[in-house]
Amino acid sequence: MSELAHLNDLPVELLPLVISHIVRPSHLAALCLVNKTFYTFAIPLLYERVFIYAWHKEGKAKALHTEPLGSVIRDFPKALQSEEHDMILDLCLHGIRNCTNLRACTWTRHGSLTTRVLETLVTCSKLRELEINGQHNNYYDPRILPQFTHLRKLSLIMPSGPVIDTLPSWTRNTRETLQYLSLICKSSTRVTDGVLRDIASSITNLEYLYLVGCPKVTHEGLWAVISSVYKGIVGLGMEGLSTAFDMAAFSEQCNRSGALSRLRSITLTVDEHTSLSEWQQHVLSLLSQAPLQQFHISTVGGHVDHRLSDEFCKAIVSAHRNRLTRFSVHRMRMSIDAIADICARCTVLQQLFVVAEPNDLDALGPCLAQATNLRAVHVNRPLDFGSEDVPRQSYTKILNIVRQCRPTVKQFGFNTRVFQVERSATVTEDGSVDTGVTLSPYENPEIPEQFLVVRT
Repeated sequence: MSELAHLNDLPVELLPLVISHIVRPSHLAALCLVNKTFYTFAIPLLYERVFIYAWHKEGKAKALHTEPLGSVIRDFPKALQSEEHDMILDLCLHGIRNCTNLRACTWTRHGSLTTRVLETLVTCSKLRELEINGQHNNYYDPRILPQFTHLRKLSLIMPSGPVIDTLPSWTRNTRETLQYLSLICKSSTRVTDGVLRDIASSITNLEYLYLVGCPKVTHEGLWAVISSVYKGIVGLGMEGLSTAFDMAAFSEQCNRSGALSRLRSITLTVDEHTSLSEWQQHVLSLLSQAPLQQFHISTVGGHVDHRLSDEFCKAIVSAHRNRLTRFSVHRMRMSIDAIADICARCTVLQQLFVVAEPNDLDALGPCLAQATNLRAVHVNRPLDFGSEDVPRQSYTKILNIVRQCRPTVKQFGFNTRVFQVERSATVTEDGSVDTGVTLSPYENPEIPEQFLVVRT
């Protein structure tokens, strides 16, 4: 038997592909020290997304000496003495000005975004993505916001009334570039059908629209936006909208016009007032013309009585099985038979987030083994079983489930825990290769997909 190949035996053209699987910054930094070739391929990944937090060692110096590469600024410390706060803010703003290629900025901590910060960010000519806390009260002047005129992606979290009032002028200024709009309101009544109608004519290039916690938005306001989009929506999120939202009327409008003929991703929620059987039929009709790739569904407000029917799951799979790469169910019971059908018939499925009954866990492994391209799995228990962490004695059961999955699975989660799946090959005495499977801590600095408020 010939010897196993070494890394040096691989063509250098494969090195970027290998390095792309490294996610921990410290590991990327180590790769940069190997030689010039490794440095060339690893350094862009190391500085592609920069996370600087108050508790980081030498965080102030990092803020000041940030390299002029594309970066993402995530947060800013709030509970500081006035003098220290001003000093760190000055350092941070200096760092932002050094980011000459800054493309995206996420600044979501309430009370930390100020007028000075916004005025500095406005000077970043390459900034294309902005995600901010929309509670401006006594912190920043919302009249600055329309000065961000070249945004491709805009996300507002808990926007105040004056921030919402800037949307008509702001979207007019970004008419040519804005493709993604997300409004996360947590049951706020500020986003209404009237607001959506006011901005509809200015967001005609929109491709992604996500509305979360907007109980004053009905099918009429959403249709005003959908019908104004030139090319058609690619991603649509409708979470926590008005109880008066008429899914049947919205489905009929979309099907009659072909407005969702480009839709690849949808996120839906149901509440305790929803007649689930009728609602599911209207959703199937809504998605009948869509080339759907990602399907997300959950309940609103901690409601635990709804159960996703096997017939609905089978209908979604039958209509979209050759395209579905993600099937995501949160806070809704579903049967092990539905999970098995999803895994067996969705031939390109890569991500599966499901709710499983405790008694079904032993049968879960064989179901997952049918998904030949699966990469990430997350399993939640039903809400009424509690949200405490995984008991220690369950790790063996989790590992047993993972061992039954295909080798393509790289990430596995259970409730609030997320693991990386590690596989190591060893050569046995008879010359055969034995592959061992272990679970290691999640290393990626990004928040796992299943914990995001808005899924794209």
